[in-house]
Amino acid sequence: MVDPCPTSRLHLRLLLLLLLLIHLGIPASAIRVDVVRLASSPSRLPAFREAPAFRNADECSSPSSPRIEIAMTLDANYLRGTMAAVLSILQHTSCPEHVSFHFLAARSEPHVLASIRSAFPYLSFSVHRFDSSRVRGRISRSIRHALDQPLNYARIYLADLLPLHVFRVIYLDSDVIVVDDIRALWGVDLEGRVVAAPEYCHANFTKYFTDAFWTDPTLSRTFEERRPCYFNTGVMVMDVQIWRTGGYTRMVEDWMTVQKQRMRIYHLGSLPPFLLVLAGNIKAVDHRWNQHGLGGDNFEGRCRDLHPGPISLLHWSGKGKPWLRLDLRKPCAVDYLWAPYDLYRPSLPSLEEY
Repeated sequence: MVDPCPTSRLHLRLLLLLLLLIHLGIPASAIRVDVVRLASSPSRLPAFREAPAFRNADECSSPSSPRIEIAMTLDANYLRGTMAAVLSILQHTSCPEHVSFHFLAARSEPHVLASIRSAFPYLSFSVHRFDSSRVRGRISRSIRHALDQPLNYARIYLADLLPLHVFRVIYLDSDVIVVDDIRALWGVDLEGRVVAAPEYCHANFTKYFTDAFWTDPTLSRTFEERRPCYFNTGVMVMDVQIWRTGGYTRMVEDWMTVQKQRMRIYHLGSLPPFLLVLAGNIKAVDHRWNQHGLGGDNFEGRCRDLHPGPISLLHWSGKGKPWLRLDLRKPCAVDYLWAPYDLYRPSLPSLEEY
């Protein structure tokens, strides 16, 4: 039953609180009570500031200036990160009006869409519904609960979700900041490969799979005739046509089925099946396009420093997210690089004492 007069009840509670504080010997002059807002309905939360209107430079009027398609997942829990990522992309590109966003969502959340429209009135974007049932029966428990969410696997189905006119797409996680012109990443020559991404061949590749995988005589031959290297699937340029015609979705699903029904061959979420299909067969991109691991490890999210070298994209992969650490007033040094792009405007009740 809806409270017929919630505001009056709130004022009564505040009055009782004030009388209690005075009874305890705290003078009224030492108490400051700001206006306390009632809990907002989902359609009014969260609140974000409106971003500036970014316009194309003169060079973007050339007929050869491409339209850039970017795909990201859309989740209320990560919306603050998504907003910051979008702002950073638009702010640092010369042709912001040529950037289109494709948001992949597992459910209809009108308040999330309202937040995006209010923060970016001029943004070109579309929302594509991802059916979580496609992966729910294929997901096995990983080392971190967040990695087990169905939407984390939506990137596998990009070729099915995006319109047929989209031939190439940049997929980005919601915990990234782009500090360079995204057109440089868009223009990478894939050389006939299905995916381009920064590649890390110095990493201990074996740790991404279990001993059961490496000791199985059939499975251990998976990487024969290719040099497998780690790459992070949170930043990828994908040739959508090759992905469709090559049946890559089915390949990734097959490895998830092995993990779920036959034996445990990895511990992380959607990354290992990508590695099983593509590691050693992608187009390597400069490391500047994924300064990853800034969220720390998957267990505690401890602070990490930046890697040496130039930076075009910062990625808070790992457990620690910059907006959470900033709110807790326990930020890492790298989180201050994310903060300037934060559009969040707190709208929670406040009751302060002085």
